[in-house]
Amino acid sequence: MSAPERIPPRSVTTAELLAKGELKVRGRIREASNAVLFCSVTYEGREASCVYKPVAGERPLWDFPDGNLARREVAAYEVSEATGWGLVPTTVLRDGPYGEGMCQLWIEAAAESELLALVDAEEPDEGWKAIGFAEVGEGKTALLVHADDERLRRLAVLDAVINNADRKGGHLLPADEGRLYGIDHGVTFNAENKLRTLLWGWAGESLTQESIEVLQGLREALRDGAGLAGKLAELITAVELDATRARVDALLAAGRHPEPSGEWPAIPWPPV
Repeated sequence: MSAPERIPPRSVTTAELLAKGELKVRGRIREASNAVLFCSVTYEGREASCVYKPVAGERPLWDFPDGNLARREVAAYEVSEATGWGLVPTTVLRDGPYGEGMCQLWIEAAAESELLALVDAEEPDEGWKAIGFAEVGEGKTALLVHADDERLRRLAVLDAVINNADRKGGHLLPADEGRLYGIDHGVTFNAENKLRTLLWGWAGESLTQESIEVLQGLREALRDGAGLAGKLAELITAVELDATRARVDALLAAGRHPEPSGEWPAIPWPPV
Protein backbone atom coordinates (compact mmCIF):
# COMPACT_ATOMS: atom_id res chain seq x y z
CA MET A 1 0.00 0.00 0.00
CA SER A 2 1.52 3.27 -1.08
CA ALA A 3 1.94 6.15 1.33
CA PRO A 4 -0.64 8.94 1.07
CA GLU A 5 0.45 11.87 -1.05
CA ARG A 6 1.73 14.74 1.05
CA ILE A 7 0.08 18.03 0.24
CA PRO A 8 2.53 20.93 0.61
CA PRO A 9 1.44 23.66 3.03
CA ARG A 10 -0.49 26.49 1.42
CA SER A 11 1.41 29.72 1.02
CA VAL A 12 -0.24 32.66 2.79
CA THR A 13 -0.36 35.78 0.63
CA THR A 14 0.54 39.16 2.07
CA ALA A 15 -3.04 40.36 1.56
CA GLU A 16 -4.39 37.34 3.50
CA LEU A 17 -1.87 37.89 6.26
CA LEU A 18 -2.90 41.53 6.67
CA ALA A 19 -6.64 40.89 6.35
CA LYS A 20 -6.98 37.77 8.54
CA GLY A 21 -4.00 37.81 10.87
CA GLU A 22 -3.96 38.66 14.56
CA LEU A 23 -2.99 42.30 15.02
CA LYS A 24 -0.89 43.30 18.03
CA VAL A 25 -0.15 46.97 18.59
CA ARG A 26 3.55 47.56 19.28
CA GLY A 27 3.63 51.35 19.33
CA ARG A 28 2.35 54.60 17.86
CA ILE A 29 3.98 56.74 15.17
CA ARG A 30 3.52 60.13 16.82
CA GLU A 31 4.70 62.33 13.95
CA ALA A 32 1.48 61.56 12.04
CA SER A 33 -1.51 63.92 12.19
CA ASN A 34 -3.92 60.95 12.53
CA ALA A 35 -3.64 57.80 14.62
CA VAL A 36 -0.99 55.53 13.06
CA LEU A 37 -0.20 52.35 14.97
CA PHE A 38 2.83 50.15 14.37
CA CYS A 39 1.74 46.52 14.68
CA SER A 40 2.74 42.93 14.17
CA VAL A 41 0.38 40.60 12.34
CA THR A 42 0.44 36.78 12.51
CA TYR A 43 -1.49 34.22 10.46
CA GLU A 44 -0.91 30.51 9.80
CA GLY A 45 2.75 30.64 10.74
CA ARG A 46 3.59 33.81 8.87
CA GLU A 47 4.36 37.10 10.62
CA ALA A 48 5.10 40.64 9.45
CA SER A 49 5.18 44.20 10.64
CA CYS A 50 2.45 46.54 9.49
CA VAL A 51 0.77 49.90 9.97
CA TYR A 52 -2.81 50.06 11.22
CA LYS A 53 -4.76 53.32 10.84
CA PRO A 54 -8.16 53.08 12.54
CA VAL A 55 -10.98 55.22 11.19
CA ALA A 56 -11.72 56.23 14.79
CA GLY A 57 -8.35 58.00 14.92
CA GLU A 58 -8.92 60.18 11.84
CA ARG A 59 -9.33 63.94 12.15
CA PRO A 60 -12.27 65.28 10.10
CA LEU A 61 -11.30 67.21 6.95
CA TRP A 62 -13.68 69.82 5.55
CA ASP A 63 -12.67 69.13 1.95
CA PHE A 64 -12.94 65.33 2.30
CA PRO A 65 -16.34 65.05 3.98
CA ASP A 66 -17.39 61.73 2.41
CA GLY A 67 -16.16 58.31 3.46
CA ASN A 68 -12.90 58.03 5.37
CA LEU A 69 -9.17 58.20 4.80
CA ALA A 70 -8.67 54.47 5.39
CA ARG A 71 -10.82 53.51 2.41
CA ARG A 72 -9.01 56.02 0.22
CA GLU A 73 -5.70 54.42 1.17
CA VAL A 74 -7.01 51.02 0.10
CA ALA A 75 -8.41 52.52 -3.12
CA ALA A 76 -4.96 53.97 -3.94
CA TYR A 77 -3.45 50.52 -3.46
CA GLU A 78 -6.02 48.95 -5.78
CA VAL A 79 -5.26 51.46 -8.53
CA SER A 80 -1.52 50.94 -8.05
CA GLU A 81 -2.00 47.18 -8.42
CA ALA A 82 -4.05 47.71 -11.58
CA THR A 83 -1.16 49.66 -13.15
CA GLY A 84 1.19 46.71 -12.61
CA TRP A 85 3.78 49.05 -11.14
CA GLY A 86 3.33 47.97 -7.52
CA LEU A 87 3.99 51.43 -6.15
CA VAL A 88 1.92 51.12 -2.96
CA PRO A 89 2.60 48.51 -0.25
CA THR A 90 -0.10 45.86 0.16
CA THR A 91 -3.05 47.55 1.88
CA VAL A 92 -6.35 46.10 3.11
CA LEU A 93 -9.43 47.26 4.97
CA ARG A 94 -10.12 45.26 8.12
CA ASP A 95 -11.37 45.31 11.67
CA GLY A 96 -8.72 45.82 14.32
CA PRO A 97 -8.22 46.56 18.01
CA TYR A 98 -9.79 50.03 17.56
CA GLY A 99 -12.38 49.19 14.92
CA GLU A 100 -12.32 49.39 11.14
CA GLY A 101 -9.15 50.75 9.60
CA MET A 102 -6.59 50.24 6.93
CA CYS A 103 -3.72 47.81 7.43
CA GLN A 104 -0.60 48.20 5.30
CA LEU A 105 2.58 46.17 5.08
CA TRP A 106 5.46 47.92 6.81
CA ILE A 107 8.29 48.82 4.42
CA GLU A 108 11.78 49.11 5.85
CA ALA A 109 13.41 51.98 3.98
CA ALA A 110 16.71 51.11 2.31
CA ALA A 111 19.70 53.41 2.12
CA GLU A 112 20.18 54.79 -1.37
CA SER A 113 21.04 58.01 -3.17
CA GLU A 114 18.83 61.00 -2.44
CA LEU A 115 15.58 61.44 -4.32
CA LEU A 116 15.16 65.08 -3.24
CA ALA A 117 17.68 67.85 -2.71
CA LEU A 118 18.12 71.60 -2.22
CA VAL A 119 20.80 73.12 -4.46
CA ASP A 120 22.31 76.57 -4.71
CA ALA A 121 21.70 77.00 -8.43
CA GLU A 122 19.27 78.42 -10.95
CA GLU A 123 18.93 75.20 -12.94
CA PRO A 124 19.11 71.53 -11.91
CA ASP A 125 22.13 69.40 -12.76
CA GLU A 126 21.85 66.51 -15.18
CA GLY A 127 19.82 63.70 -13.67
CA TRP A 128 17.64 66.06 -11.67
CA LYS A 129 14.33 67.87 -12.24
CA ALA A 130 13.39 71.28 -10.84
CA ILE A 131 10.41 71.60 -8.51
CA GLY A 132 10.73 75.26 -7.54
CA PHE A 133 12.54 77.68 -5.27
CA ALA A 134 12.23 77.42 -1.50
CA GLU A 135 13.20 79.79 1.31
CA VAL A 136 16.07 78.48 3.38
CA GLY A 137 16.33 81.34 5.89
CA GLU A 138 17.73 84.86 6.12
CA GLY A 139 16.08 85.84 2.85
CA LYS A 140 17.93 83.17 0.89
CA THR A 141 16.38 80.71 -1.52
CA ALA A 142 17.51 77.39 -2.95
CA LEU A 143 16.27 75.29 -5.82
CA LEU A 144 14.30 72.24 -4.72
CA VAL A 145 14.89 69.32 -7.10
CA HIS A 146 13.95 65.67 -7.40
CA ALA A 147 15.76 62.85 -9.18
CA ASP A 148 14.97 62.22 -12.84
CA ASP A 149 14.02 58.69 -11.84
CA GLU A 150 11.64 56.45 -13.78
CA ARG A 151 10.16 55.15 -10.54
CA LEU A 152 9.26 58.69 -9.48
CA ARG A 153 7.83 59.36 -12.93
CA ARG A 154 5.50 56.40 -12.61
CA LEU A 155 4.47 57.63 -9.17
CA ALA A 156 3.73 61.06 -10.67
CA VAL A 157 1.34 59.41 -13.11
CA LEU A 158 -0.33 57.41 -10.34
CA ASP A 159 -0.73 60.59 -8.27
CA ALA A 160 -2.38 62.35 -11.20
CA VAL A 161 -4.87 59.49 -11.53
CA ILE A 162 -5.77 59.31 -7.83
CA ASN A 163 -5.61 63.11 -7.41
CA ASN A 164 -3.12 62.97 -4.55
CA ALA A 165 -3.33 66.13 -2.47
CA ASP A 166 -0.29 65.38 -0.31
CA ARG A 167 2.75 63.84 -2.04
CA LYS A 168 5.55 64.82 0.34
CA GLY A 169 9.14 63.71 0.37
CA GLY A 170 8.57 61.70 3.52
CA HIS A 171 5.98 59.65 1.65
CA LEU A 172 8.64 58.18 -0.66
CA LEU A 173 10.16 54.91 0.56
CA PRO A 174 13.07 53.38 -1.36
CA ALA A 175 13.24 49.67 -0.57
CA ASP A 176 15.46 46.68 -1.29
CA GLU A 177 16.02 45.44 -4.85
CA GLY A 178 15.56 48.91 -6.31
CA ARG A 179 11.88 49.16 -5.35
CA LEU A 180 10.23 52.48 -4.54
CA TYR A 181 6.95 52.81 -2.66
CA GLY A 182 4.61 55.70 -2.00
CA ILE A 183 2.65 55.79 1.26
CA ASP A 184 0.04 57.97 3.01
CA HIS A 185 -2.78 58.16 0.47
CA GLY A 186 -5.61 59.28 2.72
CA VAL A 187 -6.28 62.56 0.91
CA THR A 188 -6.89 61.24 -2.58
CA PHE A 189 -9.74 60.76 -5.06
CA ASN A 190 -11.37 64.13 -4.45
CA ALA A 191 -13.77 65.02 -7.27
CA GLU A 192 -12.17 68.48 -7.48
CA ASN A 193 -8.63 68.99 -8.78
CA LYS A 194 -6.40 68.96 -5.69
CA LEU A 195 -3.14 67.55 -7.05
CA ARG A 196 -0.42 68.74 -4.70
CA THR A 197 2.97 67.11 -5.03
CA LEU A 198 6.72 67.45 -5.10
CA LEU A 199 6.89 65.51 -8.37
CA TRP A 200 6.34 68.39 -10.80
CA GLY A 201 9.61 67.85 -12.67
CA TRP A 202 7.87 66.37 -15.72
CA ALA A 203 4.98 68.88 -15.78
CA GLY A 204 3.93 69.52 -19.39
CA GLU A 205 6.23 66.83 -20.79
CA SER A 206 4.90 64.02 -22.97
CA LEU A 207 3.89 60.85 -21.18
CA THR A 208 6.06 57.81 -21.82
CA GLN A 209 4.67 55.08 -24.05
CA GLU A 210 4.62 52.81 -21.02
CA SER A 211 2.46 55.31 -19.11
CA ILE A 212 0.06 55.66 -22.03
CA GLU A 213 -0.40 51.89 -22.21
CA VAL A 214 -0.94 51.72 -18.44
CA LEU A 215 -3.54 54.49 -18.61
CA GLN A 216 -5.32 52.71 -21.45
CA GLY A 217 -5.46 49.62 -19.27
CA LEU A 218 -6.83 51.65 -16.37
CA ARG A 219 -9.53 53.11 -18.60
CA GLU A 220 -10.72 49.61 -19.43
CA ALA A 221 -10.47 48.47 -15.80
CA LEU A 222 -12.58 51.45 -14.68
CA ARG A 223 -15.48 50.81 -17.06
CA ASP A 224 -18.81 49.88 -15.47
CA GLY A 225 -18.75 46.22 -14.55
CA ALA A 226 -14.95 45.92 -14.75
CA GLY A 227 -12.92 44.62 -11.82
CA LEU A 228 -11.23 47.80 -10.63
CA ALA A 229 -14.45 49.79 -10.94
CA GLY A 230 -16.20 47.30 -8.70
CA LYS A 231 -13.48 47.47 -6.06
CA LEU A 232 -13.40 51.27 -6.03
CA ALA A 233 -17.19 51.50 -5.86
CA GLU A 234 -16.96 49.93 -2.40
CA LEU A 235 -14.30 52.41 -1.25
CA ILE A 236 -15.09 55.85 -2.71
CA THR A 237 -18.26 57.64 -3.82
CA ALA A 238 -19.84 57.31 -7.27
CA VAL A 239 -18.94 60.95 -8.00
CA GLU A 240 -15.32 60.32 -7.06
CA LEU A 241 -15.21 57.19 -9.21
CA ASP A 242 -16.54 59.14 -12.21
CA ALA A 243 -13.94 61.84 -11.53
CA THR A 244 -11.20 59.19 -11.55
CA ARG A 245 -12.38 57.97 -14.94
CA ALA A 246 -12.39 61.56 -16.19
CA ARG A 247 -8.80 62.13 -15.01
CA VAL A 248 -7.61 59.03 -16.85
CA ASP A 249 -9.42 60.18 -20.01
CA ALA A 250 -7.93 63.68 -19.69
CA LEU A 251 -4.39 62.35 -19.28
CA LEU A 252 -4.78 60.19 -22.39
CA ALA A 253 -6.30 63.03 -24.39
CA ALA A 254 -3.52 65.45 -23.45
CA GLY A 255 -0.72 62.88 -23.70
CA ARG A 256 1.23 64.93 -21.18
CA HIS A 257 1.96 65.12 -17.49
CA PRO A 258 -0.38 67.63 -15.81
CA GLU A 259 0.75 71.10 -14.80
CA PRO A 260 -0.20 73.05 -11.67
CA SER A 261 -3.68 74.47 -12.05
CA GLY A 262 -3.04 77.67 -10.10
CA GLU A 263 -6.31 77.07 -8.22
CA TRP A 264 -4.72 75.06 -5.43
CA PRO A 265 -1.27 75.17 -3.76
CA ALA A 266 0.90 73.04 -6.02
CA ILE A 267 3.41 71.90 -3.38
CA PRO A 268 2.43 70.38 -0.02
CA TRP A 269 3.53 72.02 3.22
CA PRO A 270 5.78 71.06 4.78
CA PRO A 271 7.29 69.53 1.63
CA VAL A 272 9.05 66.75 3.55
